[in-house]
Amino acid sequence: MSSELSTPDGAAALVTGGTSGIGAAIARAILVAGTPVALTGRDGERAAQAAEALQRETGTECVGLALDVTEEASCAALPGALEGFRPIEWLVNNAGVAETMSSTAAGSLDLARRLMEINYFGPLRLFEAFAPGMLERGRGRVVQVASSASLRGYPYVSAYVGSKHALMGWTRCAALECAPKGVGVSAVCPHYVDTPMTRRSIETMKEKTGRTEEDLRAFLASQNPGGALITVEEVADAVLSLLRSERSGVIHELTGGAQVVIEEGVSIEAR
Repeated sequence: MSSELSTPDGAAALVTGGTSGIGAAIARAILVAGTPVALTGRDGERAAQAAEALQRETGTECVGLALDVTEEASCAALPGALEGFRPIEWLVNNAGVAETMSSTAAGSLDLARRLMEINYFGPLRLFEAFAPGMLERGRGRVVQVASSASLRGYPYVSAYVGSKHALMGWTRCAALECAPKGVGVSAVCPHYVDTPMTRRSIETMKEKTGRTEEDLRAFLASQNPGGALITVEEVADAVLSLLRSERSGVIHELTGGAQVVIEEGVSIEAR
């Protein structure tokens, strides 16, 4: 990655859910580009270890902090915890969770509430914490890792799909509001990605179905429009392109073979 990706004036990026999988790949790509990163995870010790390893690997400053996106106090305290670091100008809302349950099953409403707290209200809490600084400076970028579940429905994941649809609707509105103020809000929507979470899902499916890991990986890949599982590096590249974009409200869909711009958004006005 070229140095043109660096944020100006010594600012930094914040990546939630940055200790593994997609989040770690995004943090690594930003660090390789020369921009410092604060990454978060629910386990503060694990986040600190992940940050230390990434800093050694890339040579760019990285810090790790504990964060529970479901807790307002935890999110509200994060800017203060980073006060000695540098201003956060790029916010990547990657933390999220997916669980399966029939929409007609007992307990589906409780699951929907819980996933909304993580996948929808979590990003909003982080936006509330860091957007004021971006708006005051007249520049900044927010990227939601939103999933193809924000664009379509799937059986047995109504709670997850509902939370991601809500996030996408909010993103489209915030994108229009913030663009005249120098801040971009966009989203990347990958289909099935080859992550530890996907591999855990395959293990669960093996136990329930008796099918082999190879068969199940091929099945998940076939569900992607491009016929292949998406790599975490592909997601990271898409996020970087949105962070450096001069447009707000851009929606990228990752199909497993292609990166498709399905919404081009609006121009961000320089401040």
